[in-house]
Amino acid sequence: MALNVEILLKRPSRIYHEGENVSGYLILDSKSEVRHDGITLTMDGVISLQLSAKSAGLLESFVNSSKPIPIVNTVVEVSKSGKIPSGKTEIPFEIPLLTKSSKTFYETYHGVYVTIQYSLRCDIKRSLLAKDVTKAQEFIVEYKPGFGDEALIKKLEFEMRTETLTNVTNRARIPRFVVRGFLDSSEFGLSNPLTGELTVCECERGISSIELQLVRIETCGSAEGNTKEVSEIQNIQIADGDVCRGRAIPIYMVFPRLFTCATTIAPNFKIEFELNIVIIFDNDHLVVETFPLKLTRY
Repeated sequence: MALNVEILLKRPSRIYHEGENVSGYLILDSKSEVRHDGITLTMDGVISLQLSAKSAGLLESFVNSSKPIPIVNTVVEVSKSGKIPSGKTEIPFEIPLLTKSSKTFYETYHGVYVTIQYSLRCDIKRSLLAKDVTKAQEFIVEYKPGFGDEALIKKLEFEMRTETLTNVTNRARIPRFVVRGFLDSSEFGLSNPLTGELTVCECERGISSIELQLVRIETCGSAEGNTKEVSEIQNIQIADGDVCRGRAIPIYMVFPRLFTCATTIAPNFKIEFELNIVIIFDNDHLVVETFPLKLTRY
């Protein structure tokens, strides 16, 4: 006796803001009549923190506090015990996106060591001889436009040259070069692309590739200490092969949904972002310039 359950949200984007009603339909589809012991719909919001393998055991005091942190948990009874008729049944629902405590809402974010996730879960209880039916559907929470400070639009100019490089083990292997450019800002609204310009003024060797690398910095910790992990989100090539000297190359990157969020500084975790501009020479040596980014929702 197959019972299929689907949670259909009214908003195709699945994006909601704090204080709004998350609404939609439970769609139950069965070839025959099904008896049940109650149908509930649960709204969950959870922050999951995870230490990397190399940090595990380093901060034993943090292990206990690394359990999932609840943001919201609302349970609604959709139906008492009864029967689901054969065919397709649609049950409308509406749940306010509110927390009953003073907990802070954070944006949806899928990271490596920090994950912030919101979901709806439908549970259909069955008799002892039948298996309960469960279906979950994730939805996305974003800050309302205007949350926090508006991004400070101030052009960030930069210059990369051989003499200014840091963390270089063999400077003699790096050719003499000068690259100048700018980012339109060091603070960006997530609904807008990251933009700027880059110009190779001079370079002794040929260039193989120029890339933009968006990086997340996830920090998990407690009063006793913390761990900071850096990982790549996306890499975009803006130049392939040796480029014309003195010709401006546009910098353009769209922030991916779910894998980015507004820069977040919380009591026991942080989510921050950086942009790396990577220049790879034709001898496979590369140089990197790093720019801290502040992401907002304005």
